[in-house]
Amino acid sequence: MKRTFIGLILLFLTVSVFAQDSSSPYYGFRLGLTAHPTMGWVKPDIGKSNGVSLGFSYGLIGDFNFTQNYSFATGLTITTVNGKSTEIRTSNSGSAIPSQSEYKLNYKIQYVEVPLTLKLKTVKINEVRYFGQFGLSNGILIGAKQDADMTGGASTRDINIKDDIKFYRAGLIIGAGAEFEISENTSITTGLTFNNGFTDITSSKSSTVRNHYLGINFGVFF
Repeated sequence: MKRTFIGLILLFLTVSVFAQDSSSPYYGFRLGLTAHPTMGWVKPDIGKSNGVSLGFSYGLIGDFNFTQNYSFATGLTITTVNGKSTEIRTSNSGSAIPSQSEYKLNYKIQYVEVPLTLKLKTVKINEVRYFGQFGLSNGILIGAKQDADMTGGASTRDINIKDDIKFYRAGLIIGAGAEFEISENTSITTGLTFNNGFTDITSSKSSTVRNHYLGINFGVFF
């Protein structure tokens, strides 16, 4: 996984080097850095969500600007999606009637994310360009832990549940923001992104859990 991540970073850097001779800051390829908090939550089909939890995302962002107002936007980030829930778990310990227990769970899941989105930009208005963004999120699992409190029973902390979480997560990205130009080749971008996960994140056959998050985005393009 580390080799794959390093290889993808080198690919981004190589593309950036070959695109730096663009005649306009809004054409060609632009590479940047991002670091921002996330507010995540989970939705089980058997149980309920228990509010939002803070996470973090950091890495590379890139815009392929094929016209002045339209871009293909992607990136390569390490993103933590946390969330709390109350779920009903069924177990069969050899008895004829399965038993059910209620758990309060805290998911702490980390992905390598590669978004594939279309970004629609306005013309510059007082050195600011506003944009909307829409596309697909692709997440590859790199770590997963969980806290669990059984009602009337034992509690566990930071249990490794990577084998119980699916390797791939897909989500729908909807976002909006603004890009502030501070020099000819440098700009700051900020905005909000809603990442709506639509694939089941668990390997369980008895229940379905999906996670979602809101990203408060900050980035710098060079």
